[in-house]
Amino acid sequence: MQYQLTHEEEQAYHRDGYLIKEHFFSEEETSLLYKLSLDEDVIGNSMDFNDQTGKRTRLTLWFTPGDDSFGLMSRSERMVNAVTALLGTDGKVCHFHSKVMQKEPKVGGAWEWHQDYGYWYKNGFLYPEAMISVMLALTEASKENGCLQVLKGSHKMQRFEHSFAGEQQGADIDFVNEAEKNCELVYVGLKPGDVLFFHSNILHRSAANTSEKSRWSIISAYNLSYNIPFREKNMSCIQPIVKVPDTALLESGAKKLVDADFLTKEKEITLHVK
Repeated sequence: MQYQLTHEEEQAYHRDGYLIKEHFFSEEETSLLYKLSLDEDVIGNSMDFNDQTGKRTRLTLWFTPGDDSFGLMSRSERMVNAVTALLGTDGKVCHFHSKVMQKEPKVGGAWEWHQDYGYWYKNGFLYPEAMISVMLALTEASKENGCLQVLKGSHKMQRFEHSFAGEQQGADIDFVNEAEKNCELVYVGLKPGDVLFFHSNILHRSAANTSEKSRWSIISAYNLSYNIPFREKNMSCIQPIVKVPDTALLESGAKKLVDADFLTKEKEITLHVK
């Protein structure tokens, strides 16, 4: 399978602020990761975040990528090479954090309009162009079950102020309203195994899951090594990734996420969630 990004795909990312790459992970790879995402080591370390209506979305977040299946996914050659192509080679690609997003049927809540860098700015990162998020769909993501929505091209507007809305932080709504007048709203539908690369400053949100189908995904956030934060306590974000072959995920079999440096609500750190 060809994983190399084309020049046209790189141009589309910089123009639109996002890029969808279909079938980036195989059905077998995606099934393995989805089954592991249901494991107690993941579910037992999840946190609930309520939207403004009281609906909840659960996530499990950790920092350092290990030799478990999730770590092998985020450190895979195809992932790191694609991120390098989109961020450039001014620094080494580092893993900031990964999270399993668990938007359950009927009760999965919404996420407000926000930018990743709207949060990461508060962690002391100075260069938004050195950061990116990559979402891997573990189940189908559709308009009906609360898929991600983006404002196409809004990454060029730079960072907006963010403040709390319920247990989440959202972008200044007046600026969002103006952005909506200038940018196309895109519902990012994904099939299992598809990935979405998205810029740290693109405005995005997701609606509540009112369907009968779960929406599960893994989001890995990356940073270039020169972008050294002055308020961030976890330093995985400036430790260059040790890549593994694309074959490592399946060859290693199902390896659970254990002894990870999980984020908890009690930790005094501000991190972005979807």
